[in-house]
Amino acid sequence: MISSCRLRILLIALLAFLICANRAACAQDLSCGAGKDLVVQALERISPGAGNAAFEDALQLLKHAIAECSELGDAWYYRGLLERRLGREPLAKYALEKARFLNSEALQEQLNPLVLATPPARGLSADSEAPAVARVVPDTAKGPVQQKWALVIGISQFADQKIRQLRYTTADATAFADELKDPNIGKFAPANVHLLTDQNATTKNIKEELNWIARHARPNDMVVIYVATHGTPRSADSAGGANYLVTYDTEAYKAGELNEDALYATAYPMVELADTVATRMKALRTAILLDTCYSGGSIRPAATGTAHLADQPPSGDMLSRMTQGTGRIVIAASQANEESLESDPLRHGYFTFFLLEALKSAKGNATLSQIYTSVAKHVADQVGASGAHQHPMISRSSSDADFALGVSSSQPTETEP
Repeated sequence: MISSCRLRILLIALLAFLICANRAACAQDLSCGAGKDLVVQALERISPGAGNAAFEDALQLLKHAIAECSELGDAWYYRGLLERRLGREPLAKYALEKARFLNSEALQEQLNPLVLATPPARGLSADSEAPAVARVVPDTAKGPVQQKWALVIGISQFADQKIRQLRYTTADATAFADELKDPNIGKFAPANVHLLTDQNATTKNIKEELNWIARHARPNDMVVIYVATHGTPRSADSAGGANYLVTYDTEAYKAGELNEDALYATAYPMVELADTVATRMKALRTAILLDTCYSGGSIRPAATGTAHLADQPPSGDMLSRMTQGTGRIVIAASQANEESLESDPLRHGYFTFFLLEALKSAKGNATLSQIYTSVAKHVADQVGASGAHQHPMISRSSSDADFALGVSSSQPTETEP
């Protein structure tokens, strides 16, 4: 038998080992969180029309990400794409092999921020260094809408209790999904409108639903993406226009302290949404509606008074990034230096309330530019009457990128979920 003294020594040694292992794991998590943020920063610098200088900058960020966390498969994958774009095939091959070995999600999903899913709009000039556009669909192929698809996201509650709960975002999203499915307004097939709220709106589920649309939507289809949740910048380094969507499973604090690495490892980068729309959505009618900033700050300060992150809507640069290609329209609830407010009397966010009213009034027949004009005026007037300021924004891929959500589809609904 083991003596009590020896058993005590073994238990102490085991406890010391577990503490050490846990600290090592925590250190690895922090490094990988920082590495993931560097990958996001790299993606913000590249686009199909970017030049070699931007690619070189992004490449350095990816190398730094790999130095922080060598297990980041996506960092290796995007590094491989850039090495190939810069004509360094041996380095590209090595990086892509590493990405395969590390099971890169971006590689598995065949994400490519250097290739647009739709051609540039007619009349727009292309950068001479831009790569050839894949899956080009001539403008003449744009005909009647065949099918319509929508992903609607609203998050009021969050797993991390220190993230301030929102009052009406779930109601906003549910009401918008109902109007899309209303046969007298949106005329979307109910099976083609997927709604994610609260605990179902995790980063993983959002990415899966975006992939569902990317797999199904064809050039002559319509796609609508609506998001209502907290929006947050990359803390002090927000000059480049970085934004994150706070999902249900986003972590903001560790041990009572704001932890930016945890936040950026678990929130959904706006640049990923932008690149998914630009490089994976083939539909020539695609609308993104963002109600992603609410008053009071998205994350409460800890009891000790530590720093917290305030809400921030998407920047103008990010809106423009989402409109790369053809037939893209992005409408955001407020400008980058404003808050998007909720109203207790209306029991909705101001932006979504007037969006719902405009769609209902026009029975879905008004174009999105017309809807925007109405919403922008009513939001500015109503919020301004309370002494605050809120001005919705619109960005389009071209001046003729416009369509009504309530146009009837010409094909029956697909049955695959």
